[in-house]
Amino acid sequence: MERMEESVLDADYESMQHFISGSRWRHQPVLDQIATDANRVIGNHPDTCLLVDESAFSKKGKKSVGVARQWNGRLGKVDNCQVAVFAALGCQDKVTLIDTRLYVPAEWTNDQNRCRRAGVPEDNLQFKTKVELALEMVKQARDKQLNYHWIGADAFYGNDFKFRAELDHMGEMYMVDIHKDTTIYLEEPRIEVPPRTASRGRTPTRLKAMPKGIRLDKWTLEQAESSFKTITIRESSKGPLTVPILHRIIWLWDGESNSVQKVHLVVRVDGSSPSQYKYSVSNAPESTMIERLAFQQAQRYWIERALQDAKSNAGMADYQVRGWTAWHHHITMAMLALLFMLEIRVKNAEAYDLLSTTDIKELLIYFLPKRKTSEHEIFRQMEIRHKKRRMSINNSFVT
Repeated sequence: MERMEESVLDADYESMQHFISGSRWRHQPVLDQIATDANRVIGNHPDTCLLVDESAFSKKGKKSVGVARQWNGRLGKVDNCQVAVFAALGCQDKVTLIDTRLYVPAEWTNDQNRCRRAGVPEDNLQFKTKVELALEMVKQARDKQLNYHWIGADAFYGNDFKFRAELDHMGEMYMVDIHKDTTIYLEEPRIEVPPRTASRGRTPTRLKAMPKGIRLDKWTLEQAESSFKTITIRESSKGPLTVPILHRIIWLWDGESNSVQKVHLVVRVDGSSPSQYKYSVSNAPESTMIERLAFQQAQRYWIERALQDAKSNAGMADYQVRGWTAWHHHITMAMLALLFMLEIRVKNAEAYDLLSTTDIKELLIYFLPKRKTSEHEIFRQMEIRHKKRRMSINNSFVT
């Protein structure tokens, strides 16, 4: 905010600080409005989908709400960071973030005084997994009656049997990634406790699936090259993206319940190496064409782009706040900016079909009024910075 005050005409640091950290406005109604507006712009199209993904924010220290040593996908390693689960509404390359839930690790919820010091509301003191947070956002999207046709998620969520079962229960169609070590069944297995076959030893009590399944990556490597069909899955910066796709009906079981899931399996050759694959499953109607399934599988890419745009062009990762309220206020404002950029792109699509969030950011930087730079202004800003640094130094010595 210091840099914003130095650049933006008539900006006031204290007012901005209060708006983000101290103001009592609630973020969820704003997020609901963002979702409603996004639905107006890109909803109710056959290609509109609801996408779920998480994103990490690198942080130092231990006081930022929810911070812990956890997986940071942007860095590709475990690191000190905050993690949030996001939902996006997308229609091909038109996508924007519409909802979020900050993940609060168990080490925080097990120390409720720590949570309260960071401003975590009483309703959020109970630990929730990332899958539970994702399902909360799906239910919120349903309550808002958003017009999408399927849900997409990566393997962290897609590999969760209960996540898929809950989407099934809600009547939602999904296309989610799964891990290569998943056990698949090529015909519907019988789930039963096997009979005792020997006079000695323990009586079997655990459920078994018969016939046995096979590991997904092992089965894929056994398939002939002719089993793959070359399909165009989406437009890329270099033209149509065409890849080999393998499809068949399979069954999945979690090893515990009495039920199995009958799903489409979509295997895509991923990258330049024919030995790299992307695996996904869908509960779409059995008659769904392979071309449609392959298209749906490819759409999860766009939430990754939305998160990248939000961080690179809407300032989503550029914050120095610690508390629950301030974090949600900042993230909500970044998502509102991303929605604005989507609306500008859609409105000007005919005249500028390649208009990007980066283009819009650069145009705003140029055209928006700026605080004039003068000798007086340079010294004024320097004195403000020195005053804040002095306060920070003095506070560090307070016992």
